[in-house]
Amino acid sequence: NCLAPSAGLGGVGAAMTALFDEQSLAIVAVLFICTCTYIKMKAPTLLNTREGFRGILWKAARIGERLSPWVGLVCLAAGIGVLLR
Repeated sequence: NCLAPSAGLGGVGAAMTALFDEQSLAIVAVLFICTCTYIKMKAPTLLNTREGFRGILWKAARIGERLSPWVGLVCLAAGIGVLLR
């Protein structure tokens, strides 16, 4: 359970999720961008809409398309960071 109390992170009642840890939040954001880009490459008609929830997915896919070398470097750095933790 990701919301269970953990004694090692501040005692009783302290919980760490990916939304409160900066490194984990960055990894989640990069994986979201990579996933949206992959979906757009495999099924482009799913992300044609630029409004609503699909608009958010379209914007993430656009970021992944235009900044793919940088997104790739961040993925590599995140993977190395996870291995070294």
